[in-house]
Amino acid sequence: MVQSPLVGVAGARATALAREFNPLKRFWKLLGPGLVTGASDDDPSGIGTYAAAGAALGYAPLWTALVTFPLMAAVQFTCAKIGLVTGRGLASVLRAHYPRPLVYAAVGALALANAINAGADIGAIAAAIDLLVPVPAPVLVVLVAALVLALQLGGSYRVVAGVLKWLALALLVYLGAALLAQPDVGAVLRGTFLPTIQGDSGFLATLVAILGTTITPYMFFWQASHEAEEQGRVALKEHPAACEAELTYAAWDVNAGMLFSNLAMYFIMLASAATLFQAGQHDIQSAAQAAEALRPLAGDAATVLLALGLIGTGLLAVPVLTGSAAYAVAEALGWRNGLDAAPQQARGFYAVVAAATLCGLAINFLGINPIAALVWTAVLNGVLAGPLLLLILLVANNRAVMGRYVNGWATNLLVGAAAVALCAAAAALVASLAGGA
Repeated sequence: MVQSPLVGVAGARATALAREFNPLKRFWKLLGPGLVTGASDDDPSGIGTYAAAGAALGYAPLWTALVTFPLMAAVQFTCAKIGLVTGRGLASVLRAHYPRPLVYAAVGALALANAINAGADIGAIAAAIDLLVPVPAPVLVVLVAALVLALQLGGSYRVVAGVLKWLALALLVYLGAALLAQPDVGAVLRGTFLPTIQGDSGFLATLVAILGTTITPYMFFWQASHEAEEQGRVALKEHPAACEAELTYAAWDVNAGMLFSNLAMYFIMLASAATLFQAGQHDIQSAAQAAEALRPLAGDAATVLLALGLIGTGLLAVPVLTGSAAYAVAEALGWRNGLDAAPQQARGFYAVVAAATLCGLAINFLGINPIAALVWTAVLNGVLAGPLLLLILLVANNRAVMGRYVNGWATNLLVGAAAVALCAAAAALVASLAGGA
């Protein structure tokens, strides 16, 4: 992490960029929390959800990638701005300016969802390793959980994340798989540009899952806290020149990260639709089945590619999940927090990291199908995300919090649209289930 002594004059990222003259290295340094957050969004939960959506619905859900990109970019930029402007994470801001019971309820729901999501991802990583090296599942999930916990407690996660985010690029092999599968171009265009919404519970559950794994609650808290920590927790609203520069860089970073995330999302659904759906495999129950979507590109190596993608993105995402839960809980309770703090310096923060990881580990011993768990975790996130976005809008438009950097009308419109879409989809799903549709 960069904590420049010049922060407040030039800003941490601006300072680092000013010292780098190689254009490629300069661009890489420009990318930070936004790219990591975007890469973690295509975790095993995302891969499983998007592959299941393409297998079940064919090309019909492709439009969601087009629609969600501006929404998630606006949401994540708003969260980044809160962190940069205030020098605090989202939960810390909520604690300072809003009723504590409201904050505790939001943070409690987030921690629960993150623990379940982390557990599902740990199970998916173990299943991916099993595709390469047959090892008993209980042994694998324990080893994976121990590895993830060691990355964070040992303070090396930031270094490892720099390597693992390159593995996330492996997801773009779905682009080649989709093209080599010779999809129906007309059906692809219709699915991309003509939104389809059906009233049955299966379609609505899939829609909520797609929205919930794309515009995800843990990303909100992680983005704000990560941005604040990168700047040394200095409130940049007190330093307008630095704030303007850092907000510009954050916008580039977030947009690049969300674009990558949505490209991967689009081509995972497209590859699955062109292969699994066309072959009549509408219900994915294992990682091996999901690997079939890559067979047009990789042949017998499809399983290896999928396994590497699941392992890489999972090892990137699980620490983000448990870390964002720890940031939120520690900030809500006023504890010292941060991944650069030693465990003995932030005992409560790391205790939450450990507890979330161990809860996720325990979930894997309940006999739940990992692919089904991934999809239903995304549904849970979809239900939680809408109300959380409404809270974020309150923060982003509160001048006592943001000063002159309150949201503009266009950003408010996009974030509000995301909140409405998530709330409406969740409400429609509940009504459909209640009606037995």
